[in-house]
Amino acid sequence: MSQTGQKIVIVGGGVIGSAIAYFLASHARFHGEITVVERDPTYAQASSALSASSIRQQFSQPVNIAISQFGIGFLRNIKQHLAVDGDVPDIGLTERGYLYLATEAGAATLRENHAIQRAHGVKVALLDPAALQQRFPWLRVDDLALASLGLEGEGWFDGYGLLMAFKHKARSLGVQYVKAHATGFAHSQGRVSAVTLEGGASLPCDWAVNAAGAWARPLLAGTGLDLPVYGRRRCVYGFSSPAKTPDCPLVIDPSGLWFRPEGEMWICGLPPAQDDNDLPLDVDHALFDEAWLTLANRVPGFEALRQQRAWAGYYEYNTHDHNALLGPHPALANLLLANGFSGHGLQQAPAVGRGLAEWICEGAYTSLDLSPLAVQRLVEGRALLEKNVI
Repeated sequence: MSQTGQKIVIVGGGVIGSAIAYFLASHARFHGEITVVERDPTYAQASSALSASSIRQQFSQPVNIAISQFGIGFLRNIKQHLAVDGDVPDIGLTERGYLYLATEAGAATLRENHAIQRAHGVKVALLDPAALQQRFPWLRVDDLALASLGLEGEGWFDGYGLLMAFKHKARSLGVQYVKAHATGFAHSQGRVSAVTLEGGASLPCDWAVNAAGAWARPLLAGTGLDLPVYGRRRCVYGFSSPAKTPDCPLVIDPSGLWFRPEGEMWICGLPPAQDDNDLPLDVDHALFDEAWLTLANRVPGFEALRQQRAWAGYYEYNTHDHNALLGPHPALANLLLANGFSGHGLQQAPAVGRGLAEWICEGAYTSLDLSPLAVQRLVEGRALLEKNVI
């Protein structure tokens, strides 16, 4: 199924859109034109630039596990994939694992997830409180029943660096990036014919891709699909402390708070009690007071700490089931969606980019079956529930 001469327009030049552009431009069967429409090339509010940028394999859904397994391999070999004329990207990949902590109330779920993960090749260990204390003596463990530690293939990296590497490589392969504000998709008789732009202009296309992140939903207003994807604000706080946390992984407390090292400091985040849609990207400074209490409870050394910086970004949150919505629009076969990653977009970008490039060029997912994430589940009222949501 050669795609010679076809025009592809991707709305959204963040990490998902740029990954799709890269994989499509490098596909052996594609020889058409690719245009990426991005309204803000500075990425001032882009989730790709504001994320805490991590990757894990500790999921409960096999498709998410497989996506991250491909993703970590891609990140480890990013110099091979995304170097351009001797310009070699460095995303600072740090593989120290995720550490999930559970009280008695959450222990059964950890065990269930552990069985699924081990069955799909994830290197992960369950630790009882004694083993946990021995491995991480700086943690308070007396209220815990169990912990799950990723032994390899998990960690964190420079998300903005990954975005720029995908974009730089895509442009070197002939992809055009256009600064414009897309407003929707012109369509008739079950097919999209163009991406419409603010001001009345349009970009004709044979395929269109909605990779607009937290701004994806209004683009589909005229297509008959009410996409359940909203911008959910998440704040990240950087702090310093005299505490020592050697070999610290990314720790997820039973409360939902997470923290990890960042150079000589640490960063952390905590889901707000009231999770509203489309809030302005202003930092909720009061939330850090709550985070500090939890931090000091979990790591006694954090009783003495000082907030150094903070920022806010959007999760493009899929309120239906917190998993990505991928593939053809239910009524428009040549409109592909890559939306609703709910905080997992950076780690899932390589596999999603490859998968949607295959769909365009070959008519199917040929490397990794992403069909469990199909948009059709919205129409059918099915949910793909992921137990490990942070």
